[in-house]
Amino acid sequence: MQTNLVQQFANTAEGQEAESILRACVHCGFCTATCPTYQELNNERDGPRGRIYLMKMFLEGEEVTEKSRQHLDRCLTCRSCETTCPSGVKYGRLVDISRGLMEQEMPRPARERWIRWALGRFIPNRKLFGLFLGLGQFFKPVLPGVLGAKVPPKKKASPWPTSSHERIVIALAGCAQPAATPNTNAAAARVMDKLGITMVEAPQAGCCGAVNHHLSEHQIALDAMRRNIDAWWPAIEAGAEAIVMTASGCGAMVQDYGHLLKDDPVYAQKAQKVSELCTDIGAFLLKQDLDKLKVASGSGKVAVHCPCTLQHAMKQGGAVDQVLAKAGIELAETKDRHLCCGSAGTYSILQPELSQRLLKNKLEALTIDKPDRIVTANIGCQMHLETKAPVPVQHWIELLD
Repeated sequence: MQTNLVQQFANTAEGQEAESILRACVHCGFCTATCPTYQELNNERDGPRGRIYLMKMFLEGEEVTEKSRQHLDRCLTCRSCETTCPSGVKYGRLVDISRGLMEQEMPRPARERWIRWALGRFIPNRKLFGLFLGLGQFFKPVLPGVLGAKVPPKKKASPWPTSSHERIVIALAGCAQPAATPNTNAAAARVMDKLGITMVEAPQAGCCGAVNHHLSEHQIALDAMRRNIDAWWPAIEAGAEAIVMTASGCGAMVQDYGHLLKDDPVYAQKAQKVSELCTDIGAFLLKQDLDKLKVASGSGKVAVHCPCTLQHAMKQGGAVDQVLAKAGIELAETKDRHLCCGSAGTYSILQPELSQRLLKNKLEALTIDKPDRIVTANIGCQMHLETKAPVPVQHWIELLD
């Protein structure tokens, strides 16, 4: 694709990166076949190819309207198009760059700015999120139907193992997971313990930065990344062999630390090391001796939901299925695995109607084989799926535990 960026973008690192990505696109349209929003809306501008043209227009200085931004807002950033693209177009980075620049050049209406600002302060704040979630769970019986459905039932964490081993991996507690699904990391720690591995959390580590980054608050996101690197670095220097993610949404973000901080003279090398150590827990376990993790029968038929962040961003799709199958768990048939469930970080809040349509489609695809439960690998997907799922939904590591 030929490009001619305006001077204000052409002379910046982000603009040059965006131009490089644009030039890789050959207009083939293969991406439209796997784009959830294009499949749902049948509008060229609600597919990757159409959005690429809109972003090109913006970066080349042509007039871009609020209607154009709406098409970009409807993008889930699921990156299914990246998996399909024969030219290797880094669409996710292009969207993040273009949205960030557009926020600077085209301020949103006051109401939209306030909502996005509130989300960027509320969700990444572990204490604040936990406080309001607790209030929501207490008042859940009297909340309106739509709001009440979004509040997950209260869950408890079982004890972490007390033994320690020579092998150590790092886990990220994150922002929403400790309050919404507190047993996830505890279950992961117990599974690791059975394999002779100690899993540790760094208390100073917080949100991975994904929420703010995808809301175009890039500097706030970068600060969160630096904080996490500082929190993990002592364990890394002490020989931790991996940063094992139990939330693939966080994993997709941490995997990109090296790229996003490549120009930071203080953090560039550390960020690259962190990205190299980052892996999803499914891919990590697949490299271990799984004979120790055989489970007794009785778990029923299990439908595996593979989050977009796991299969399209981390490129580790299929690992969960393989681990569960090797452990002796019966897997249910599913379809349309490449299509997003509609959670996508804050998407279910900012684009509720389209998110619900995608959720309905995903639940139909996950239950064609009448499973006894659904398992997933990401906290956001788990909370979203369980609002309407006809069977229990949990993180797959809890089932394995």
